[in-house]
Parts: sequence; structure tokens; C-alpha cells
Amino acid sequence: MIIKIPPQVDSILQILTQNGFDACVVGGCVRDSLLKKMPSDWDVATSALPEETMRMLSGFSVIKTGLKHGTVTVLSGGMPIEITTYRIDGTYSDGRRPDSVTFTRRLRDDLARRDFTVNAMACRRDGELVDEFGGRFDLNRKIIRCVGNPDLRFQEDGLRILRALRFASVLDFSIEPATADSLVKNKKMLNEIAAERICAEFIKLLCGTGAERILHEYREVIAQFIPEIRACFDFPQKNPHHIYDIWGHILKSVASISPDPILRLTMFLHDIGKPLCYSEDENGTGHFYGHPEESGKLAESILKRLRCSRKTTAAVSLLVRRHDLSLPDQEKILRRRLNLMGEENLRRLIQVRAADTLAKSPEDQKNLPLLDKTKEVFERILQEKQCFSLQNLNVSGSDLIQAGIPQGSEVGRLLSLLLNAVIDGKCANRREDLLYYIQAERRK
Repeated sequence: MIIKIPPQVDSILQILTQNGFDACVVGGCVRDSLLKKMPSDWDVATSALPEETMRMLSGFSVIKTGLKHGTVTVLSGGMPIEITTYRIDGTYSDGRRPDSVTFTRRLRDDLARRDFTVNAMACRRDGELVDEFGGRFDLNRKIIRCVGNPDLRFQEDGLRILRALRFASVLDFSIEPATADSLVKNKKMLNEIAAERICAEFIKLLCGTGAERILHEYREVIAQFIPEIRACFDFPQKNPHHIYDIWGHILKSVASISPDPILRLTMFLHDIGKPLCYSEDENGTGHFYGHPEESGKLAESILKRLRCSRKTTAAVSLLVRRHDLSLPDQEKILRRRLNLMGEENLRRLIQVRAADTLAKSPEDQKNLPLLDKTKEVFERILQEKQCFSLQNLNVSGSDLIQAGIPQGSEVGRLLSLLLNAVIDGKCANRREDLLYYIQAERRK
């Protein structure tokens, strides 16, 4: 059997088929199984109408998640399984969802409404693969191709434009020429899509293996919802540290960092403000003074517009603003950086600096071993639990008050003084030493 269907799913298929209905697993789970990947979820399609499905599966917990479109969710062995009646979609007046659906008993009709051939395959319980539109052939060719007329597919649902790019990036596939031409031609359909949906697809695209290539080939599609990037296209840097234009440097840096959403977003946005900060000196050398702050402002604005989560927006904006922060392999300075950034973000910043360097000139890349030393010192600081924040300080405000410090702003000032003394190596982070240091400072 080419697809190993989990027992929780197979039990659903068995009930449906034993009652005389056609039923199969369909879509992404079939695609991923053929690619020898573990499916993240399993969807079932059936000729049974929703009310028939619910009646036959009354022994399970059934959730009416989308009856209008023929979908119910069944909990089988703790696994949520979406079961959708074979259907034909009506018109898409909002460019996102069909206004109505018509249920059908034919599997082919259901597969014909789907977006891409690699997502339009089904597999029955006996292992029969139903592939009416050449999905397996396209998988073997590593091609993303629309089912039927690509203009119609994208005009039905504009998010499919970004889904095509996302699949091509994540699977590292190419996009079939007619599909590629159509998605570029119809890119304005993205204007009708909710920002949250665009953000989710774009982050998946950014984290794909083929992100650099897809962002390069379809930059005008990305600019449809992030128009700020257009200023970076083909913008020469005229600087000995750089061998790429701004856009080329951004793409190379994206490809040079781990496929983590915060890290990839940071590299995508870290130099977006450069065109606004460009100047040339008397020798014709290009400079971008102040671009980290300008890029940080743009990054925050873009991520808020895309309705990105507050946590991600805050982390990315901070990393973009600080991406040029020096990170020498000195404990004192790294303790300062830890105090400024926190452990998680400083760990990220070290990766950001490495990716930024990998996208620069070969001469600049010679500095990468210095970052390795910085990382060693950073890890040693953490392992030794060295003090870099008030939480690590071995005295509290209560300790100072008990030592005779009046309550109020003076306590906060002295705690900060102590923290700075410990970070700078002027005082050990021991309670008795810290209290002695404070008394000595107050006598001055």
C-alpha cells in the first residue's frame, strides 16, 4: 500500500464504506504520504451527505464545523478528522469562499474544484490512488500546477496565489509556466484577502527551503502586500562590504539563517529601510547611516499591518533595530548585551549577525570565527549563571531597606548601581559584598 492510513482514520473510512458510501483520504495527507513525509492532519472526503455522515458516526464525538460547505469534524481516538461531502463549488463573489456549494456523489467533481494537482489526489481504503489531474506526475517533476484554468482558480480564491508560492518554497518545487504567469497577472486579488491569512502563508513561505528562489522570482507578488520592499529592488550598495544589491543581500541573508519564523522575518526586514538612509561620500562610497532604526520602524509597521502576533512583532522589531550591535567576545560587554536584549533575543541576535555576514563580501565573511568565539563566551556566561539582570542580583529592594536605605526611588537607583557594578566586574554578586559596596558608595 502506497499510503499508510492511521487506524483512527481507517475506522471512519470503514464505517462509511460498509454503509455503501464512497470515502477516501484526500488532499495534503495524500501529497505528503507520496513524498514520504508525515502528514500533519488527515482529511476525509465522502459521497455521504453531512446528515448521513453524522448519523453513521453517531458513536463518535462529532463537531458541526462547516455544515454549509459539507464539513463535519469527528474525534476518532483523540484525532480530529475533517469529513467533507463531495461537492461542486458555486461562484466566489468575495474572492475567498464559494457563495454556495452543490453536493455530488462523484469524487472527480470534488477533486476538480481543488487548487493544485498535487493537492487533488485521493486514496481509498484499499490503497487505490485516485489521480484525475496528474498530481503524482507533477510531484515527480517537482511542479506546482493549477487544476484546470489557473486564472479561474486564482480569481475564485486570491489566497491561492500565495499558497502556490508557499508550496513551491516549502517543497522546493518550481511553478508551472501557465500557473506562474497567471498568479503574477492576478496578484491584485491578494488585496481582498485578510491580513492574518496572508501573514500565515507568507511566514510559511519564508521558512521554506526554496524561499530565496521564490522571493527572487516572484518579488512583485510579495510587493503586492509589502510594497515597502520595492525600493530595495536593484538598489546598488556601492560599498566594499557588499557584493549584492540591497534586495539580493536580503534574500541571501534569509537563506543563511535557520527556518524559524522570527529569524526569517528579521532577515527579510533587517535592511528594508536602507534606501531611505542612503548617502555617498566624496569617494562615491555608499553609506546607510541610521538604517537599523529606520528598518525597525518599517518592520514594526509592516508586521502590525499584517496582523502578526504581538510577541513576534516585538521580537522582530527589536532584532532589526539592533542587528548592527557589536558583539565582541568579552564577558563584560556581553553581560551588558544580555541586560539589554535578554537571553533569548541575544541568542537570536548572534544568529542574525552571522546570517548578515554570510550575505556580505568574502572579506567580511572572514569575521565569522569571531562570532563563534562570542557564542562560546555567551554560553559560558549562562552556564556560570553570571549576573546580568536585577533578577540575578543577590540582593533585593527589601535587603537595602533593612540595611537602612529609605524607601522610594533611592532603592531603585542603588539596585541599578549595584547591577552595573556586578556587570562591570567591580563587585562580586554576593550579598555581603553587595551590601558593603552600597555602604561604601553612600559614604562617598
